[in-house]
Amino acid sequence: MRFSRLAACGLLLFSLAFAADTGYKVPRLPDGHPDLQGTYDLATLTPVERPRGQKATLTPEEALKVEKAAADHRSKEDAPIAADRKAPPKGGDGTPGPYGNVGGYNYGWLDPGSTYMKVDGQIRSSLVIDPPDGRVPPFNAKGLERMKARGGRATADQVETNDPGLEKAPGAYDDPERRDLGERCLIGFGSTTGPPALPDYFYDNLHRIVQTRDTVVILSEMVHDARIVRMNGQHLPPTIRNWFGDSIGHWEGDTLVVDTTNFADQTAFRGASRNLHVVERFTRVSNHELLYKFTVEDPDTWDKPWSGEYTWPATNEHIYEYACHEANYAMGDVLRGARLREKEEAEGRPGK
Repeated sequence: MRFSRLAACGLLLFSLAFAADTGYKVPRLPDGHPDLQGTYDLATLTPVERPRGQKATLTPEEALKVEKAAADHRSKEDAPIAADRKAPPKGGDGTPGPYGNVGGYNYGWLDPGSTYMKVDGQIRSSLVIDPPDGRVPPFNAKGLERMKARGGRATADQVETNDPGLEKAPGAYDDPERRDLGERCLIGFGSTTGPPALPDYFYDNLHRIVQTRDTVVILSEMVHDARIVRMNGQHLPPTIRNWFGDSIGHWEGDTLVVDTTNFADQTAFRGASRNLHVVERFTRVSNHELLYKFTVEDPDTWDKPWSGEYTWPATNEHIYEYACHEANYAMGDVLRGARLREKEEAEGRPGK
């Protein structure tokens, strides 16, 4: 993973990178379509959903206040920790960093973003723009019933592994395949790869687009995920399901439109069913950024579609190997720990 960038430098680069281009012309490939290729940094303070009661846009002063608070927090958490500190209590003490999340990273390894995203010069308070309140619609009856059957969780991939519900779920630690795909280092957690591709607010925020006439590949830094978009093709039969769905692309003017269906149950986005349908739109708006829009639809989860948009700023940083791999030592330790706890419970001794 990459070291975090200093917030102050991020603010300066943000202002330089988004300076308006004079006489800008969309670069094109030999086939005449826009060249979307490049590496983009999705790190941002802008949340997916708008905080309740907040306006759709922020003033520069309001955004700067939050950005400064984030920079101050980063500076504080980046401070060295005492080598002779006492061990944290069982389960951590609830504070950020290695004390609160026992075994977690020091904050200096994280890169959750340092600035808000701008779209059309507006500082947005959420990625979601429809519904107008900036909130994901509530589950409908079918969605609620499915969530109930899952034990109240969207999927194992979308909760922390120390979640009490997941800890006590029947068979949760019976074998590696019962663990979530992110924990097994098979895909990135959350929806960092998508679709829709969202910030992970953690680290490894880079996405690289490689484009040919027939194929577009979107490589995510997180867990080296790669989405392959087949241009002007037909969707696979409904019996074939993929973790990232089946993505078919076409051009509408200078906008790349990607239509994705055929999702697998293991990667149900925000609790959606396998009937999830996502449409993404990629438009180059300057030499420094793409505008990314998405619409999510699933009648078995929400009564109406919902949409969002945000900018993808270009970067000269490099994507490095993400060395997490399946079958690492931790997985074996987790399963052995579960067997030990079962043995203690069977002997009438509560696990420690």
